[in-house]
Amino acid sequence: MEQAGREEEISPTSVDKNFPLFSKPRRPKPNETPKPSQNLDPLTPQLEKFSSSSATASASASTSTFSDLGLAEWAIQTCKELGMRKPTPVQTYCIPKILAGRDVLGIAQTGSGKTAAFALPILNRLAEDPYGVFALVITPTRELAFQLAEQFRALGSCLHLRCSVVVGGMDMITQAKALVSRPHVVVATPGRIKVLLEENPDIPKVFQRTKFLVLDEADRVLDAGFEEELRVVFQCLPKNRQTLLFSATMTSDLQTLLELSANKAYFYEAYEGFRTVEKLKQQYVLVPKTVKDAYLVHFLSKMEDMNIRSAMIFASRCRDCHILSLLLEELEVEAAALHSLKSQALRLSAVQHFKSGRVSILLATDVASRGLDIPTVDLVINYDLPRYPRDYVHRVGRTARAGRGGLALSFVTENDVDLVREIEAELGKQLEKFEFKENEVQSDYTKVLKAKRVAMMKMMDDGFEEKVKERKKQKLKTLAEKGLLKKMSRKRKREKSAAKIVDESLKLN
Repeated sequence: MEQAGREEEISPTSVDKNFPLFSKPRRPKPNETPKPSQNLDPLTPQLEKFSSSSATASASASTSTFSDLGLAEWAIQTCKELGMRKPTPVQTYCIPKILAGRDVLGIAQTGSGKTAAFALPILNRLAEDPYGVFALVITPTRELAFQLAEQFRALGSCLHLRCSVVVGGMDMITQAKALVSRPHVVVATPGRIKVLLEENPDIPKVFQRTKFLVLDEADRVLDAGFEEELRVVFQCLPKNRQTLLFSATMTSDLQTLLELSANKAYFYEAYEGFRTVEKLKQQYVLVPKTVKDAYLVHFLSKMEDMNIRSAMIFASRCRDCHILSLLLEELEVEAAALHSLKSQALRLSAVQHFKSGRVSILLATDVASRGLDIPTVDLVINYDLPRYPRDYVHRVGRTARAGRGGLALSFVTENDVDLVREIEAELGKQLEKFEFKENEVQSDYTKVLKAKRVAMMKMMDDGFEEKVKERKKQKLKTLAEKGLLKKMSRKRKREKSAAKIVDESLKLN
């Protein structure tokens, strides 16, 4: 029952068969010879699934080269110039299928090269018939959108690729002009692209010939909260497009939508539950809730001794992220902060400063937990544990990328024991206890406590609490407009009812 409840929270809506995610192949005219890619034989399976967990598959992937995948010579040369010596398994198996015109769902762990797995074949096709808008990439966060655009530009550098980013927090008039100029690739977040499509009559025409639709971090994009935005987007896209879904975690919605594909979808899976890479060391620290800040400051002070170049610290709320930023500033510890209540300019600046090494500590909410590729991250600290195991997997996936090692350290308070057990059950392994000298932390209590008081006063003065209240009102209004508040309240009532039944049964026993 507990597992079912979690699944409902992650995927609260059932998939509608009329939800036009996948393309529908054109029916052939009389006397027309069908193309090999058309799936006209009713006996042909609509879904081809491949799992790379077998030894044979792994061996095959390890011996392949980019030349074996059907890519043009310019693409192979670009890979060499970017230091991509050989394709990863997800690239080996997905690139040929995309080039063959198939819909693809690729599930592979973080840091496995999923972006190049869809970007390379898209650019390969674009080079054969260049026009705009050739591909639309939808991704859940602004930071990830900018990163994807950078990767497209790098891989398509010799094509003089025109790539536009369409996200919230930026000038809409400028974005509309960019879209009307028909760039080759558009990378967008669902909310902003929906607004532009609805408010500017010239924008929908731009996507009438779009060949590729990509949903990156597809499990998150297909959450119920984005359903309305996606419906608006899909109405503007041609039916004969290719749809590519890539994610690090599998959900029931992804599986159902894949089965609805009429274009003989290909499902690549290098996924066995919520897995993390072997080179990632995962440990926990038992921390009293009231003194978490002192423990955090202590561990950050030991980064140099532990040979840690940079660290990402995840907090669950914007408020916690902001107060930690003010606390570290008061203690003269240089750090950048990234959360949704910052302006887009400040968010991009924080990511850039961290990526370039100007600051070695990035404080963030889960807005930074997905997709961000910063190879030098050696340490991830869960200041707050996430509510769901899949979010834990995405957070700790910011380190130990591309074959490197890394450390994930989770603070566990007296209220987090059940969360840890849930994470361990999903991972299939237990977190190790992190060994350190408790007395060294205690010596910093007074200093950190004083700094925390000053940080709290600064937060009261800078109007942050008002921003939080305003954002909460906006969010509730949006949920109400989408009809999601009723679903959430019904779910809470069911949970309360279930809890009451359990309590009554315990009394009887």
